Amino acid sequence: MRFTARPAVLPGLLPEWDQQWSRLVTVDTGDGERTFHVLDTLPALQARGLEPSGTILALHGNPTWSYLWRGVAAAALSDATGRIWRVIAPDQLDMGYSERLTHDALPTTHGSGYRRLAERVRDFDAVVRSLLADTAGAEGSPSHPIVTLGHDWGGIVSLTWAARNLDIVDGVISLNTGVHLPAEMSLPAPLRLALSGPILPISTVFTDGFLRTTLHLGQGPIPSEIRDAYRAPYRAAGLRGGIGAFVADVPVDPSHPSYAELQQSAADISGIDTPALLVWGPKDPVFGEHFLRDLRQRLPQADVHRVEQASHLVSEDSDVASLILAWLRQRFPGETPSPEGASRQSAEGAVTAARDPRAPMIFEALDARRSDSSVASVDMTRTPPHEVSWRQLTSVSDGIAQGLQQLGLKRGDRVSLLVTPGNDLTAVLYGVLKAGGVAVVADSGLGAAGMTRAVKASDPQWIIGQKPGLLLARAAGWPGRRISVRRLNALERAALGVETSVTELSRAPGHEPIRSPDPDDDAVILFTSGSTGPAKGVRYTHARLGALARTLREQFTVHGETSWAAGFAPFALLGPGLGIRSVTPDMSVTKPRTLTASALADAILAGACTMVFASPAAYRNVQATAADLTSEQRTALAGVELVLSAGAPVPLRLLDNLAELFPNAQIRSPYGMTEGLMLTDIDREGVAAAVAQSRDHGVCVGKPVPRVRIAVAPLDETGRPADALLTDTAAVDVLGEFVVSAPHLKAGYDGLWHTDSASKRDTLDGLVWHRTSDIGHIDPEGRIWIEGRLQHVLTTSSGPLGPGGLEAVVDQVPQVYRSAVVGAGPRGAQAVVVVVEPAPGTRMRSGLAPLELTDAVRTALAEHFPHDVAAVLVSTSFPTDIRHNSKIDRTRLSVWADAVLRGERVGAP
Repeated sequence: MRFTARPAVLPGLLPEWDQQWSRLVTVDTGDGERTFHVLDTLPALQARGLEPSGTILALHGNPTWSYLWRGVAAAALSDATGRIWRVIAPDQLDMGYSERLTHDALPTTHGSGYRRLAERVRDFDAVVRSLLADTAGAEGSPSHPIVTLGHDWGGIVSLTWAARNLDIVDGVISLNTGVHLPAEMSLPAPLRLALSGPILPISTVFTDGFLRTTLHLGQGPIPSEIRDAYRAPYRAAGLRGGIGAFVADVPVDPSHPSYAELQQSAADISGIDTPALLVWGPKDPVFGEHFLRDLRQRLPQADVHRVEQASHLVSEDSDVASLILAWLRQRFPGETPSPEGASRQSAEGAVTAARDPRAPMIFEALDARRSDSSVASVDMTRTPPHEVSWRQLTSVSDGIAQGLQQLGLKRGDRVSLLVTPGNDLTAVLYGVLKAGGVAVVADSGLGAAGMTRAVKASDPQWIIGQKPGLLLARAAGWPGRRISVRRLNALERAALGVETSVTELSRAPGHEPIRSPDPDDDAVILFTSGSTGPAKGVRYTHARLGALARTLREQFTVHGETSWAAGFAPFALLGPGLGIRSVTPDMSVTKPRTLTASALADAILAGACTMVFASPAAYRNVQATAADLTSEQRTALAGVELVLSAGAPVPLRLLDNLAELFPNAQIRSPYGMTEGLMLTDIDREGVAAAVAQSRDHGVCVGKPVPRVRIAVAPLDETGRPADALLTDTAAVDVLGEFVVSAPHLKAGYDGLWHTDSASKRDTLDGLVWHRTSDIGHIDPEGRIWIEGRLQHVLTTSSGPLGPGGLEAVVDQVPQVYRSAVVGAGPRGAQAVVVVVEPAPGTRMRSGLAPLELTDAVRTALAEHFPHDVAAVLVSTSFPTDIRHNSKIDRTRLSVWADAVLRGERVGAP
């Protein structure tokens, strides 16, 4: 085979492009010699005296060119850890700066002279094999790893080539692409439009409309200079023939010339058994969720990372290059050692995750009481309140499990639960868990858009819901076979696409025994509140849920007579798993502020509750409505033995207020998060002693509960946490990110490979640890003090500063309900700005605080901190998260504060 390669000089200077990368490669493609423009970083590596120890073979789609991979090329050249990756990215023929072909003037689906799919695979083979010979070993191909990377139709071509060359391919990566369209589905609307009649040549060749439209798909506008660089090879209609030809080669039906080849490609791709990574922009109007679902089925071993909010050009919407390099470092580690003293190590190399061998399956406590006719659960949201016994709950959940398995549910199938908290949800949840399904719980507090994003991300095979949820599922096009909670009439079933109901499932005779899941099978996917970005799906296995149940049972001395009123969504479902009676108060569990004192007291009376669990926002409203309590209700509150508050750090003032409402109860504040629902614990007296005994700042959340270990990753002057972890005495009084290990932590984030990998990149003592993004310090007595979130750290000229420490002091100032500390100015030299929300009944306007309040805040802080306060502002209301109504959105407050300080007339944020 004749092969020549020479440097190429592209016309004009392109942003973020190194001319040293450009090569013109002439090869025999089987139908003659063709010249390709190729991005190749080998000359740049050799100029630095480096030889590659890995090669990335990247291929663009339509209407882009190898410019798409400039970020990957630059990242690979600058990455000093692990392998040295060479990037080879050809421009396909008729595209970019490669040779133009002679074909029909007007592109049509059956036109002549086009490069069809099979020929593009052949072209790719000819170019990359020729260039791979530059670093080939004795057997004719490089002895180092080779990984393919593709996007759009370049994804199909590169995956097909990889599937047919598994003898030299070690891994595959694909961005948004699609290899199979089910017969019952039509082509995506943008493609249907582009392929329709005269629109095809007009939009793709005669004008650059198709190109311009593609470049406007994204989170935000692509900078004009980057758009111009993408358009540079396609300035004239004579240079755009390949764009039209590429669109025309989309197989629309079995008569299309490339249809059979695409079917064969899809079948071949299913045989890829190498490591795989799928990076996906969910807002892509061309390659929708069904294409990702199909790829996940063909490549079940694939790691998946969804870049929420990203669209078709996912690499322009986010830093895909860093994600790809991180995946390559983990899957194909080089010989370069980690920095001395660092604890970073891929989770793949960890000895094990923390395990609790004594943890039961989460439904074992429920099954142990299957002969008990006493009340197991009371739902106060129904009129009249609805009670079920342990015997009924066990029988119904068994029936649901058997019915689901008879209907075809397989172990590991995902089941989205669109059921409001109460007895229905409890029965359905435990039925799904017994059947081996994975319960997907995304509460309505996320809103319709947030729930749609969450459900589509989890890609359930089943949906079980009440009518409002089923209506939303139908309207938003959520995936999954649908089951209603209650019986529906024929018209409703047809309109909602419902097969059957839970009522029918639970009553159907079960002949086959329930096929139970294994401890290491996924059990639930719980979604975070979305207060720090798009809600993330958190996976828990049955073993980890069982470990959580054991921890709660031991920590709070749970026994057979214990009962609780749970006004906090995750814990409202745990009662049967603990073997205790549960009461759901008359409230919207996803809106904590709807819990009133009377509703809570009635729940306590209905279940003879000894425990209460709710979020700080819920308790604040209970306190605010306490005047409405009757004497009987006050007596009910006085009979409670244990009051728990979680969901956000709880200040001492709120704990003291709770002690007045529940005079005979122990008041405790466990600390946790969706990723680890209980990590530390402390009672009110412990918090008071910690505050009185020391000058520590922040919110004291106590010491780790049994089997939980906590380390600290110190913050540097830029607010970035270190790689190395500090434990024991070395971690005392060091401001840093908390890193935890426990048997009941998450198994991982769902569909977020990079996020998950980053969160558990540490191993210590042979265990995988989780980075929490919470910051603070550990005092000499081993108590944990929370000082905020990592993304809210202020970087002052004196060093990093956690806002929670200052806020805990400001919150004690009269007239202040709560506060938020934000930074103003450039990072590294940020000024401290305090924003306060006035106490109820205090008359203040949003904007600059009155001088008296400003002086009071500054005086209070001066006793504890050396920091100057640049300004004190008042906001009559704080933006908070949608689940807890407690977590302050400091990002929005920071933007608002900056506008106020610039003199803009703005209301409350």
